[in-house]
Amino acid sequence: MSEAPHVKSGPTGTGGGKHVGKVKNKLPAPIQITAEQLLREAKERQLEIVPPPPRQKITDPTELAEYRMRKRKQFEDNIRKNRAVMVNWIKYARWEEETQEYQRARSVYERALDVDHRCVPIWLKYTEMEMRHKQVNHARNLWDRAVTLMPRVSQFWYKYTYMEEMLENVAGARQVFERWMEWEPEEQSWSSYINMELRYKEIDRARNIYTKFVLVHPTVKNWIKFAKFEEKHGNIAGAREVYERAVDFFGEEYMEEGLFIGFAKFEEGQKESERARAIYKYALDKLTKEQCPDLFKSYSIFEKKFGDRRGIEDVIINKRRFKYETEIKQNPLNYDAWFDLLRLLEADCSLEDVRDTYERAIANIPLVASKKGWRRYIYLWINYALFEELEAEDVDKTRQVYKACLEVIPHKKFTFGKIWLMFAQFEIRQKDLNAARKVLGTSIGKCPKPKLFKGYIDLELQMREFDRCRKIYEKFLEHDMSNCNTWMKFAELETILGDTDRARAIFNLAIQQPLLDMPEILWKAYIDFEVEEEEHERVRALYQALLQRTKHVKVWISFANFEASIEHTKKAREIYDEADRSLQSETQKEERVLCLEAWREFETKHGTDETQDAIKKKMPRRVKKRRKIDVEEGGEGGWEEYWDYIFPDTEANSSNLKFLQMAKAWKKQQDDDDSDS
Repeated sequence: MSEAPHVKSGPTGTGGGKHVGKVKNKLPAPIQITAEQLLREAKERQLEIVPPPPRQKITDPTELAEYRMRKRKQFEDNIRKNRAVMVNWIKYARWEEETQEYQRARSVYERALDVDHRCVPIWLKYTEMEMRHKQVNHARNLWDRAVTLMPRVSQFWYKYTYMEEMLENVAGARQVFERWMEWEPEEQSWSSYINMELRYKEIDRARNIYTKFVLVHPTVKNWIKFAKFEEKHGNIAGAREVYERAVDFFGEEYMEEGLFIGFAKFEEGQKESERARAIYKYALDKLTKEQCPDLFKSYSIFEKKFGDRRGIEDVIINKRRFKYETEIKQNPLNYDAWFDLLRLLEADCSLEDVRDTYERAIANIPLVASKKGWRRYIYLWINYALFEELEAEDVDKTRQVYKACLEVIPHKKFTFGKIWLMFAQFEIRQKDLNAARKVLGTSIGKCPKPKLFKGYIDLELQMREFDRCRKIYEKFLEHDMSNCNTWMKFAELETILGDTDRARAIFNLAIQQPLLDMPEILWKAYIDFEVEEEEHERVRALYQALLQRTKHVKVWISFANFEASIEHTKKAREIYDEADRSLQSETQKEERVLCLEAWREFETKHGTDETQDAIKKKMPRRVKKRRKIDVEEGGEGGWEEYWDYIFPDTEANSSNLKFLQMAKAWKKQQDDDDSDS
């Protein structure tokens, strides 16, 4: 708070004058400062940019011990300030671990657990440290302590069982799961236990777990899952028994339509239509209409398939089939009608009928030689191949379909990369990698498309065949050396593999190409690569080479920003100055304004008062002008207003030029007057 001036009474001299004491003004100050404002200002002062401390190079054991003691003191001080902040404990323990002081790290973690033994991150970090250093028994003991203290934290159990399974201690993992199941956890935990048993072909154990599971979580979904498990493993009688137990378990009071739908569909899948009909009728008798809307739909579909209304259903199907056949006769190239007909037959007819219809459909080759006209036709082939693979499960026939499709397509005019890739993926699903490679190799030989090259490269990357990837990239670039994305992906692959020299050579070769589709992206990728490698001289050389090709303002700004990022403010200022000089033309006013604005922002962050004043003097004035609109026919187009920039240096030159013109006009007028006289 401010104070009023002190009041004095009488003169004060060196003689015997008496000095009167000061009177303090206790009135409130005119400007009041709140506690909130004080705290905000203190917080803002903390957010000021503080330069990082210098790196310390330790060359002496004594110096190392002092450094460790100093760091430990810092950590202990942070903990002493607030013991409840677990982040400080974790940082402390991680630092001790990085210095290979494992006993100290354990001590820190144990102290943290004494402070808060229910902190989950502490337990996780502690056990992960032990597992990283292959201290299996330590980790096992920690997991035991964690799950004993907090049995409801599922993350502990998951990691515990995962560790035991990774150690191939299946019996130990099973024992941990059994301990976990005693707490009756959520459904996903039971599913994890069942999946583990299935991974080791322990069907009986999985069945026992399911038996307990459906009692702990008695929902219709889980009972149906149990029944499907039995059905999947060939125990049809067991699956039926599960459904029957579920019906008895829920009784008439808690009936749900989903259970009866699942039960009926199971019996339908086993060709037991009478059983399925009895289940549907029982459910419809016990449930109200509001409780079973989906049950009515399922029953109607069932009766259409197996009931007395089969004849009516056949009439409907035949009528629709006749309609589609009529449309096809009128126009055999109406592929939408073929799709509708095939969809109808796949749902209700035999495999041979569907196969014959597909053969009739693919025989109608489009008359136009354009890719757009072939697109619907090719989807007939795709559906045919998928039908043979998924529905008919005929591998040889599927392979024949793909080969026949590729023979029909006129690859010299256009191709469909989707077919080649689907054929290769089919061969991979049949575990024939060589055949897939042969298909893709043939594709890029006959019709090299970027999509095919990328698909082939993705396949080899998944197989970790990096030498093959390099060869494919070379073929890709031989096909199209102007594709910047290909160069960048090739260099990115080499960078991931750790071969920076090869990546740099690829970038050098790329920027030397005379024709590129997106050169600015390629140059940026090359510069970013060198920046990541901290090759600052190479980065400068790249910027200089790029500026020889283009004087774009964004290149200048990027170059200056790079120098500023590595704290070379002097060089950055020189670059901005050079850019300003190079952009001093009438056609590059807006680019020059962008450059000056970026320079001003740079000086605001890194400059002094003098440099900031200097750049302010360079800033232009924005004025509104008028210009005549050009018309192609040569008529009057009128006038339009636009904004223009007048720079201080050009304004001074224009004023001098105007003065010289006026002087020449005066001189000419004087000469004319002399000649007249």
